[in-house]
Amino acid sequence: MANQEDNLFKNVISHAKEYGFVFPSSEIYDGLSAVYDYGQNGSELKNNLKEYWWKFMTLLHDNIVGIDSAIFMHPTIWKASGHVDAFNDPMVDNKDSKKRYRADQLIEGVIEKLEEKIEKEVEKAAKRFENFDRTMFLSTNARVVEYQKKIDDINARMKDSLGRGDMVDLKQLIVDLEIADPISGTKNWTDVRQFNLMFSTEMGSVADDANKIYLRPETAQGIFVNFLNVQKTGRMKIPFGIAQIGKAFRNEIVARQFIFRMREFEQMEMQFFVKPGEEMKWYEYWKEKRLQWHQALGLGSENYRYHDHLNLAHYANAACDIQFNFPMGFRELEGIHSRTDFDLKSHEKFSGKKLQYFDSEDNQNYIPYVVETSVGLDRMFLSVLASSYKEEKLEDGSDRVVLKIPAALAPNKVAILPLMKKMACPKRHTKLWSC
Repeated sequence: MANQEDNLFKNVISHAKEYGFVFPSSEIYDGLSAVYDYGQNGSELKNNLKEYWWKFMTLLHDNIVGIDSAIFMHPTIWKASGHVDAFNDPMVDNKDSKKRYRADQLIEGVIEKLEEKIEKEVEKAAKRFENFDRTMFLSTNARVVEYQKKIDDINARMKDSLGRGDMVDLKQLIVDLEIADPISGTKNWTDVRQFNLMFSTEMGSVADDANKIYLRPETAQGIFVNFLNVQKTGRMKIPFGIAQIGKAFRNEIVARQFIFRMREFEQMEMQFFVKPGEEMKWYEYWKEKRLQWHQALGLGSENYRYHDHLNLAHYANAACDIQFNFPMGFRELEGIHSRTDFDLKSHEKFSGKKLQYFDSEDNQNYIPYVVETSVGLDRMFLSVLASSYKEEKLEDGSDRVVLKIPAALAPNKVAILPLMKKMACPKRHTKLWSC
């Protein structure tokens, strides 16, 4: 099964290049790691995805407006947001393969295998019993309970180590779990180190620390620092949202799996400002709304699932992912986060400017809480491309490949084809249209 999935993914990647969807960046110079260019058909599909998201957010909601903030921002913004001090990933190298990994993802791989074992036990039991009760089975089956206890113990220890910044204990957890490098097969690991993911550059004619700025690692902060500008000029009343589509940049430790994880990528984010105490109501609301939006594409409801976060970011009091069944398995497609009032409160502190909302109904000022929806545009692109790619057998025994892209997103809406005696697509057109 794994080989089939690998082959499918390789075929999708090959198809994307051959038919003008995605090219390796700087290919004539042997490329640039984890950076890609979108070709003529890819650009059209990408723009259609943007439009589909933008219209849903801004045209179908009277209380959501859009902005386009700059990539370069004042460096203190990233101090206030916590990115300068806390935007790190734990990095570990295998001494034999010389490959670098994120320590937390190695550990999460062990958890995923345990979760797969639980699902296999559930599937077996469901086939055996007519009136199968999943909840009852999960809580009473000895083997499943044992697997779940291991998962909880690993999660708790990893969360504690990351929370304390204890890289020594994180390394020890890798050792205790006997995690081997998938390439070399050895357990010869270096110490775990923290690695900041932000790209930095200099602004001005003199390169020194005073002129150091960052390429934004997320688009959200451009919304937060413009909160009052939008609220006052638009006369917005709580609850309301601000949407944005834009580039972000992260110096990922491990950037692979085609366009799933890149160093330059695009986000479609919406920050929804709500009254304190009502954030969980709106968090549940946007979880449901965003899943419905994805499912409306027609890529198969079974290809989506929620995944609640156990390790919350420093700004969140609740978080979950909408995961999609990519060729390499279920992975994050969109994140929904309850960010509390962390961002606005922090920017108020660092800037010295009030970022409060006056509620005329309650006759009081307060800093709003925020519920965020954030979807990776490139991951959306990959989900559509991978699920639309079909290898079909024709009646005459020959094979063909078609892309069954949802009509609303298709880069080509109409095809003018020659008349033929047989009802079949010409070979040169089968890659872009389905007859």
